[in-house]
Amino acid sequence: MSDFPEYESNSPSLTVEQALTNLQQKDDSGLRYYAAWWLGRFRVKEPEAMNLLMEALTDDTDRTPDGGYPLRRNAATALGKLEATTAVPALIDCLACEDYYVRESAAQALEMIRDERAIPALIDLLDGGVEAAVQVVGKPHLRQPYEGILEALGTLGAIKSISLIEPFLAHPTEKVQYAAARALYQLTGKNIYGDRLVQALDGKDLQLRRSALMDLGAIGYLSAAEPIYNTLAENSLKLIALKGLLESHLKNHNNALSDESKHVMELMDGLL
Repeated sequence: MSDFPEYESNSPSLTVEQALTNLQQKDDSGLRYYAAWWLGRFRVKEPEAMNLLMEALTDDTDRTPDGGYPLRRNAATALGKLEATTAVPALIDCLACEDYYVRESAAQALEMIRDERAIPALIDLLDGGVEAAVQVVGKPHLRQPYEGILEALGTLGAIKSISLIEPFLAHPTEKVQYAAARALYQLTGKNIYGDRLVQALDGKDLQLRRSALMDLGAIGYLSAAEPIYNTLAENSLKLIALKGLLESHLKNHNNALSDESKHVMELMDGLL
């Protein structure tokens, strides 16, 4: 779902030139915020767009009453969607930002870009381990964006982080547990971690089942096909997860259809 659903119907009417101009409107934070989102949403990879988005990562003018940096967050997300390798050093710097949500967006962007240069800085954010991964007093979030960090380390193939990630399987927050299982499956290929996510599909909380669906789709755990099909969640989300399984399987088998991939396709047809 878009961050700006009310704009989806008329977003294409905004031109690249207008978006670039709006991103530079220092006196209108709303225009700048939307322009950053738009450039990422429509994958505008022009050099000027990249440069302006990287400049926005250090913007000090758009701040919330609690000290957050909304424009930086959107700029980081956009650069991730654009797979901007030139922005990796700047995004790594964002991992030290005082705004939790900027750090979260930066971690997610670095995962999308898939550049191993980010691994050391992401590992540093796990400093203190599970004992330090507590909720910040007066805030609705943990000390660090652990879900994004763990998922990025898994996607980036950070083998040396395995021992640091394993303790997070016992974190009190289920989504952090799922992120750890997701990363460990990617890093080790052991079914025990994929099965951990499959078990989560039987949970009572719909939001947690949704999260497990997306994690299973992201790691392409083929054994989860039937459980995904049968879990109590929206068909649209189940289709996304099954599509992830199928794409991963085809990629690993040179796009050759197997009985397993055909079965996944049959399950997808059953949800349509």
